[in-house]
Formats: sequence, structure tokens, C-alpha cells
Amino acid sequence: MKGSDAISIGQLAQRTGLAVSAIRYYEARGLVHPTRSSGGQRYFRRSDIRRLSFVQIAQQFSFSIEDIRAQLATLPDARTPTKADWSRISRAFRRQLDDRINALMRLRDNLDGCIGCGCLSLKSCKLDNQDDRAARLGSGARYVIAERPKDPGS
Repeated sequence: MKGSDAISIGQLAQRTGLAVSAIRYYEARGLVHPTRSSGGQRYFRRSDIRRLSFVQIAQQFSFSIEDIRAQLATLPDARTPTKADWSRISRAFRRQLDDRINALMRLRDNLDGCIGCGCLSLKSCKLDNQDDRAARLGSGARYVIAERPKDPGS
């Protein structure tokens, strides 16, 4: 690592707003890879500011450390990631976010009628699963967590 490219863990903490202990945690999870001086002091690349900022953003969207690590592993180690590198990662996460958004919208739309109406009428309920027909579609609340398929009883 070039001398001008190297920053201390304290400088990295100041730039990212993360606690030093959080940076050490992310290092232990393989999200950043500092070099060490002969005295054991950690030195990070300036590009680790962007990596850890990405970690913070991805965690706000409930991506796991494993998901984040897998995406960061696709970035080059020998150079600062480019806009194209970050765009590639963004596209991968965008697909997952779009899937989550669609699932949340389906959940919202199905629960609006169920929670709001108070009728408790199984004859008109959007979530009706008479005789457990949805069991053939898999476990869990199939009519809520996935797009409702054609009625399996028909």
C-alpha cells in the first residue's frame, strides 16, 4: 500500500463515523483488509472509506454481512474501485431490493382488506385458504408472501 493511500484506523473511524470497534468487527468479518506496520498498527486504504460506507448503507437495507462480503469480494484489491465496479454491485442489490419491495407491496395490499374490514367473513377474505389448498404451494403464508397463484383447488 502506498504511503499516501494509507490511513490509520482512527482516521478511518473519523471519516466513516464508525467506532474503531466496529471497524475491527468488519475487518474480522472480511469486509476490509488492512495492512499492519512492524509494530502491529493497522493501515487501511483510502478506498476503505467507500467500502465501509457501502457496508453501512447495505445494512440499513437489511442485507446480511455475508451478502455484503460476497459483493465486496467482487471488487478489485489492487486498485480503488471505479464507478463501473460500484454500478455492478448496485445492480445486484437493486434486483434483491426490487424483490423485497414487491413482496412488501403484496403484503400491504393483502393485509389492508383483512385488517381494515373487521368482517371476519371467510367467504370474501382475500387470504381464504379453505381446506388448506395453499399447502400444495409450500409452507408459510403462501397467499401473503408470494404473488397469489391460480387457486390450487380449481
